[in-house]
Amino acid sequence: MAAAAQPLLQVRDLTLAYRTERRTVRATHEVSFDVQQGDRFVLLGASGCGKSSLLKAVAGFLPPRSGDILLQGQPVTEPGADRVVVFQEFDQLPPWKRVLDNVAFGLVASRQCGKAEARERAAQALATVGLSRAAEAYPHQLSGGMKQRVAIARALAMRPRVLLMDEPFAALDALTRRGLQEELLRLWAELRFTLLFVTHSIEEALLVGNRILLLSPHPGRVRAELDAESFDFASAGSAAFQAQQQRIHRLLFNPESGS
Repeated sequence: MAAAAQPLLQVRDLTLAYRTERRTVRATHEVSFDVQQGDRFVLLGASGCGKSSLLKAVAGFLPPRSGDILLQGQPVTEPGADRVVVFQEFDQLPPWKRVLDNVAFGLVASRQCGKAEARERAAQALATVGLSRAAEAYPHQLSGGMKQRVAIARALAMRPRVLLMDEPFAALDALTRRGLQEELLRLWAELRFTLLFVTHSIEEALLVGNRILLLSPHPGRVRAELDAESFDFASAGSAAFQAQQQRIHRLLFNPESGS
């Protein structure tokens, strides 16, 4: 039998901690999971479970206290263009740059290509997210949802091995949030990138992810890993969807009640 493909991303026994003036605060404790090529892998848990810390560690911004992070079998020790983060804050776009230049900036700064090719790739990325007409606008001229689409375009233009998203739609109104969730899944179906997505919304986790890692709080530990491949927007109101929401809620907040 052929050997199973090596996961694109491997997190092994990862413990993360922050040091304050008075003490060391542990964010996660011995967390392990694998992300396969093309996965939409969601880290789900309440505030304080360490999910954003895990994302920062995978991005290379937060060194582990112990454990390992491997990308295609190689240790992650620093930030790199192969991992690009989209945050929830709308102010992640330099306000003095036009939209096209904002999208091209990462390509030029990382020296992936020259300015002309960077602008060409940026234009392609903006077309992918439906913002070609906004290429010459400034960030202050965009709505919150449009700014997030620009941030997604900037990340996709980098062609990362893993797209990291830290609650990217949490600050948006419900209608804009749903629209961007649908947009993200459309882009994934077209481009088949690998996604590591952080949320505290059970519904969003089931809609966006094909696999969900549940984290318990203080410090974050793996509570369970679930398959969400069968759920989508069409099934969001179904009895099965609601039952899975309730099961996840019990696992996260009433672990003694069982699964």
